[in-house]
Amino acid sequence: MQRIFFHGVLFLALMQQHAMAQSGPKELFPSSITPLNFSREGEQQFERDKQTFLRISDKLQAGTSLQDLPASEQALYNAWDETSEDYWDILGGGCSWYCGGGPEKVTASSWLKPQGGNSYDANNAHDLNYKTAWVEGVAGPGVGQYLRYAFLPESARVNEIIVVNGYVKDQTAWENNARVKKLKVLLNDKPLAMLNLKDQRAAQHFTVDPIGNNNRSDWDKLKSEKAWTLTFEIQEVYKGLKYDDAAITEIYFDGLDVHCFAKGTRVTMANGNTKNIETIAPGDVVMSRNEAGEMKPAVVEEVKQVSHHNLVKFTFADGNSIVATKDHPFLLKGKGWASLNPGASSAYQGFEHVELITLHDAFEQYSPDGTLTTSVLTKIEFLKGHYDTYTITKLAGGKTFVANGCVVGVEALASDY
Repeated sequence: MQRIFFHGVLFLALMQQHAMAQSGPKELFPSSITPLNFSREGEQQFERDKQTFLRISDKLQAGTSLQDLPASEQALYNAWDETSEDYWDILGGGCSWYCGGGPEKVTASSWLKPQGGNSYDANNAHDLNYKTAWVEGVAGPGVGQYLRYAFLPESARVNEIIVVNGYVKDQTAWENNARVKKLKVLLNDKPLAMLNLKDQRAAQHFTVDPIGNNNRSDWDKLKSEKAWTLTFEIQEVYKGLKYDDAAITEIYFDGLDVHCFAKGTRVTMANGNTKNIETIAPGDVVMSRNEAGEMKPAVVEEVKQVSHHNLVKFTFADGNSIVATKDHPFLLKGKGWASLNPGASSAYQGFEHVELITLHDAFEQYSPDGTLTTSVLTKIEFLKGHYDTYTITKLAGGKTFVANGCVVGVEALASDY
């Protein structure tokens, strides 16, 4: 009887393993889709609008009030995205997840030879530009061809994969070339997920569990961890009207670990003094604004450091300024929580609904003497270069702290609670 029982258990275990093997990687579908409609005419209009925006900026710098300008110029100025430097830019000049560095290298199994002055190699799939594309280079529809992204151990973690499917620079190129229908994702060459792509000229967003090295409290130890790769292998395609070659304009990422403040940012402590953020450690007691609007002490439980390549500087009417990443949420009067990248901020506990920061917003300010005021944002600058940045990720008894006088959020993942 015991032998029968043992064989029965073994049989069930083998059946479960077989079922898991048969099920394959997790099937994923787009969590959101952003339609794209690029054209030569659109590029020309962008350049005209950009020149108009620059002329308006010159007028304002010379002392003209925005309210004194024609309504059409006011509308263009308020709507213009200052981070957009080029019509084809995917992310623009502002800070994003890529402030943490992004992939170290992109390679491909094959690519189409250059034609008519256009190249189609692997780097085109990660140049953050909508005008170029990777096109695989084998005969037929390209099933089995792949792109491989190599990451350093300290690379910021990925929780969103964005695929710009097909050759999107214009409608004709998109229709004539094949597009990917199914894309297998492998983490360190092991199947992770299957991306099911719509046949749309669009950026398709896929949400994934955080990918990358999790323990980020010890920077030196983190850099000694293993590097990692993400591979994207074509499984099925949508046929093109003219060519068999499958094209992918871009595969890029969003994620975690990039929402910080520059070295030298002053954090307000519970005793009224301020302290450089890079010297804050677990056990320190800082001032924190609670949901009732009261300033109360809170104990630091966790801090993190990450390296960034671009930051944004906010300057206020009172002369105060702060340097942070584009995605860090600030408390604003009339808007509540806001950042320059609300979508990325929503991954953090308490920031599921974040507004967009714009010029002339009133930021909540707290002085060490206990005074609560506001100050109007007068300038947004995007800084180039490499920076060490820091933030508080866990507070006992609070979810905010004060950095250079601004009330800012503690960015702990929702999954941590």
